[in-house]
Amino acid sequence: MLSKLTLRYFTAFTDAELQFSPGLNVFVGDNGTGKTHLLKASYSVLAVLSEDRRNQGEDAPLTKSELQRRLADKLVNVFRPESLGRLATRRQGRSRSHVAIDMESEDLSCAFSFATQSRSEVTLERKAESTLEKRPVYLPTRELLSIYPGFVPIYENHYLEFEETWRDTCLLLGAPTLKGPRENRAKKLLQPLEDIMGGRIVFDTNGRFYLQQPGKGRMEMGVVAEGWRKIATLAHLIGNGALLDHGYLFWDEPESNLNPRLIRSIARTIMAVASQGVQVFIATHSLFLLRELEILSSDPVLKDVPQRFFALGSGPDGVVVTQGESAEEINPLVLLDEELEQSDRYIEMG
Repeated sequence: MLSKLTLRYFTAFTDAELQFSPGLNVFVGDNGTGKTHLLKASYSVLAVLSEDRRNQGEDAPLTKSELQRRLADKLVNVFRPESLGRLATRRQGRSRSHVAIDMESEDLSCAFSFATQSRSEVTLERKAESTLEKRPVYLPTRELLSIYPGFVPIYENHYLEFEETWRDTCLLLGAPTLKGPRENRAKKLLQPLEDIMGGRIVFDTNGRFYLQQPGKGRMEMGVVAEGWRKIATLAHLIGNGALLDHGYLFWDEPESNLNPRLIRSIARTIMAVASQGVQVFIATHSLFLLRELEILSSDPVLKDVPQRFFALGSGPDGVVVTQGESAEEINPLVLLDEELEQSDRYIEMG
């Protein structure tokens, strides 16, 4: 599990140290306060640490020079700056960014730095000595099932101005569904999602995804409601084991394009996935989702899922991070007060 992320002069963060829960971690804050940057920075490092050299016939973890190069490449491909050094905090003169992750297993911890003039390599300050067993999952705000057919080969053979998270997630989507005992465990998580969609997700041999509804046949993803497509993406990743039995889920704005009823279902699934040992990180603007997660923390089945909340706000020297074990500790209403103010204005109309 990822236990701590430390950022020094990285994008909007001049000095941040975030202590994570092994269960659910929630980032809230206004636009431009770096919620997505926290997801991407953590994901990028874990994604590199999940790579190994077995596809080259070797079992050893990445060498120092390989790790330095791949960390730089991943950051550039995920954030899409013109050069690596553009991720360093903007200030007068030269600046140097420091990134460190502390893992529950010490041999997976890693730290590195790079300067404003860096282009293609970081300086490794602490090298991870082993490899993550499971690849992390990153879900962007947009669903990916409708663009899946042919996306990976096009991405890998042409320059596309898409974040590499899209390609990574599409690779995970292409894995076959589970069979045997693990399939039965996945079905328990899938059932509420399939009830919402009125059917199950089918990955055909033609490389396309369909929604299979009893009595209605197959429906192409392009004509399925976008909210359902987001749910379908999550469902398929549970069904093929990417989000079952440990691992990591990074999800940017799970609530986007979902109505409140669907948000409630997504909140329960997020908590259920965390209860299976998957460490979950989400960034949200939604007070509704935040409150729903709090309500679920009292659910008899989900109450043991550990949670941690982070509020991001702009300060004179960069983004300030407040963190705590509950939403009340970070006072999210200050950051998400527009929804409350709108309610007050609506009541005043009457």
